[in-house]
Amino acid sequence: MNLVDIYLQLKGDVQYIEKELERAIDTSYDEMYKSSTHLLKAGGKRIRPVFVLLGGKWGNYDIEKLKRVAVPLELIHMATLVHDDVVDDSMTRRGSQTVRAKWDNKVAMYAGDYIFAKALQIASELTNPQIHQILAKAINVMCKGEIEQVRDLYNFDQGLKNYLRRIKRKTALLIAISCQLGAVASDASPDIVRRMFLYGYNVGMAFQITDDILDFTGTEKQLGKPAGSDLRQGNITLPTLYSISVGKDREKLQAWIRDNTLTDHMDEAISLIRKGEGIAYANQLAERYIARACEQLEPLPAGKTKKSLLEIGHYIIGRKF
Repeated sequence: MNLVDIYLQLKGDVQYIEKELERAIDTSYDEMYKSSTHLLKAGGKRIRPVFVLLGGKWGNYDIEKLKRVAVPLELIHMATLVHDDVVDDSMTRRGSQTVRAKWDNKVAMYAGDYIFAKALQIASELTNPQIHQILAKAINVMCKGEIEQVRDLYNFDQGLKNYLRRIKRKTALLIAISCQLGAVASDASPDIVRRMFLYGYNVGMAFQITDDILDFTGTEKQLGKPAGSDLRQGNITLPTLYSISVGKDREKLQAWIRDNTLTDHMDEAISLIRKGEGIAYANQLAERYIARACEQLEPLPAGKTKKSLLEIGHYIIGRKF
């Protein structure tokens, strides 16, 4: 199973959204255009726009209305990636140079700001105040998640609760409101709107946990960046938390942390975590989140939309990149 198969029923509308993304950040300012479209041209899963479209299937499906939700949400996601790469000093993403690597940090920050501003401009064309309230609140919480990640860099004492709250704010919330706002924009029932949010939240949690697993288990070719990048940058994710607290190699890892020599043993540490029990533990947790997501769909009518949502959930925990 792959995303191409899952997206098949939405092929025309997904292609339309892709063109609208290109059109949204088009500008006559050459440097701004090149830097802003750099990440877009590198591709992406477009999970968030697809969730908007599938959420819209539960109500009065109108692609012209839904694009004003789908395009802004993907642009917001792109803007955060551009800014993240500045914070993390990342050189590659999706197998290509990052904006900050190809230009510099200043250009990258302004490119991210421009993409973000275009997202808000497009969203403002919708008249439903509920959409704006949900979007504004989510952006507020996402910023808190980003600050928390910076605060917790190299913090090996953080617990599971702290990690889960951070990934909820950084990743899961935007996926949750993608599902939710698609339903809201199509005037779906309040029950479906609620179920779509909860489905998206649980899928989003599983998505980020799986990303954190793949950071250790994937290859550089699959990931588009070096394996173990999170730990090298001080971002402490679930496989690492488990390995240093209860894993079989915890004493060795804790000694390196205590002696402040982890950097000197980074390759070995990444290898230990890759082979440790933390990967299996994280996989099990991701599977539990997907099970909760699927539970939200149980009362909904059978059909292509429900099938696609279920398949995307299972794809997320089985993917390799």
